[in-house]
Amino acid sequence: MIKGFKDFLMRGNVIDLAVAVVIGAAFGAIVTAFTSNIINPIIAALGGSNVKGLAVTLVDGNDKSTIDFGALITAAINFVIVAAVIYFVFVMPMNIVKERRKRGEEVGPSEPTDVELLIEIRDLLASQQRSRD
Repeated sequence: MIKGFKDFLMRGNVIDLAVAVVIGAAFGAIVTAFTSNIINPIIAALGGSNVKGLAVTLVDGNDKSTIDFGALITAAINFVIVAAVIYFVFVMPMNIVKERRKRGEEVGPSEPTDVELLIEIRDLLASQQRSRD
């Protein structure tokens, strides 16, 4: 039961899906920030401008017409950080494990079967007996 669960987790599909969900959520934050802080204020603007830090108010007194570049930059930075953590904590180790498994299947001595071990023991015993005689 535990082996089956381990095999399920190590298949790669589960990890790829988890990575896609997290990256999708982080990218969703960028899209939301872009829409609510850049597109919506442009639509709400009727004229004029007022600059405050990384935000630009297009119409004085109308908070809905503020373009907030800081929020967009923050969302982009969060996306890059989340993507880097996901890559270095999950994707890279899984790729290393997959590569090791692949190399293990292609190269490397296989363990001898029971029959091969018994034949080896028989031959050793026979050679010891011949040396005593």
